[in-house]
Amino acid sequence: MEALTIQLKRLGKKKVKQLPLTLETTPKTLKELLEACVRNQVDAFNKKREEVNVVGFLSPAEIQEQAEGGKVDFGDLANKDLAVVQEAIDNIMVAFKDGLFVVFVDGDEITALEAPLTLTEDNVIAFIRMTFLVGSHW
Repeated sequence: MEALTIQLKRLGKKKVKQLPLTLETTPKTLKELLEACVRNQVDAFNKKREEVNVVGFLSPAEIQEQAEGGKVDFGDLANKDLAVVQEAIDNIMVAFKDGLFVVFVDGDEITALEAPLTLTEDNVIAFIRMTFLVGSHW
């Protein structure tokens, strides 16, 4: 498989984040898709923590780009701890089972981890983080 694009959404928010994802193999089930996404993101997370940032300033273009995103910073990380792949996979499986997010492929919700998937680069894959109501104002 060459590449997938994952859409990350939050209920009640209009902003949709597009996340390009390159996988070594094509996932055959939702569980394999989630595991591949986690492995990809843990690798990116850990690489960012291992990088040495020797440039201590931002260009005007970088400042403008970050300002449009709502936060301007130098990219320094106080927490250099690396993520553990298996812990992250366990966490995402629990989060899915607990209903903290839902997954749609081409507008169809995938509700079972072992549900078979036939994915291509053209599929629209959306992860939607659920927002739970708090309080008793009914």
